[in-house]
Amino acid sequence: MTRVALITGGGSGIGAAVARQLLAQDWKVAVTGRGEDRLAAFAKELGDPEGLLTLPGNAAEYTDVQHAVDKTLETYGRLDAAVANAGTATHDSVAEGDPSGWPEMILTNVLGPALLIRASIDALRATQGRIVLVGSVAGFVHGPGNLYGATKWAVTGLAENTRRQVTEWGVGVTHIAPGRTETPFWDSYGSLPPGHLLTADQIAGSVVWSLHQPEGVDVNTVVVRPTGQPV
Repeated sequence: MTRVALITGGGSGIGAAVARQLLAQDWKVAVTGRGEDRLAAFAKELGDPEGLLTLPGNAAEYTDVQHAVDKTLETYGRLDAAVANAGTATHDSVAEGDPSGWPEMILTNVLGPALLIRASIDALRATQGRIVLVGSVAGFVHGPGNLYGATKWAVTGLAENTRRQVTEWGVGVTHIAPGRTETPFWDSYGSLPPGHLLTADQIAGSVVWSLHQPEGVDVNTVVVRPTGQPV
């Protein structure tokens, strides 16, 4: 039996790393992203494998998310994992930041995972599959004025709220909360943070590990920090 995953924000960073690892393990993988050129470049980098489906779309638009789920089912016939990875940050503060960028961040980081859950849950019930929400250490540790962190606190709550509803249907929910990780997330910040950083592949390893748990095992929250990150 070939298993199938759908990953939002799958053209770069952690999402792309998850896709690579799953493809190497003979999964079929669909990835979404707003950058059609980035998705095409990612597929070309991998040699345009038959098991990879790229689907341009906005993770915060329900019609796009539902289309991605429908197209995945149409192409591969099933869905075993829905990975809500798409996210963004304005890297500013509530007291001093530019509010113009906040709606996109909140919609992508909070509404986006909820839309993926809603669109995929029937297919996941059919396969006894798993939802994976990629959150952040910032969803557990208060940061001064950190609105991005507030969106990730919402993801922390969404993961547990969802688990309490879908567990009776045999669907697993795993919340992966990375610490500082070297990904395109930092591009808009202007530089990487100081200290040791995790790699996208290391976080992807945690996602893939959660997808290979034995039947009846539901791993719920995994916080992964680089050694030396104090908070």
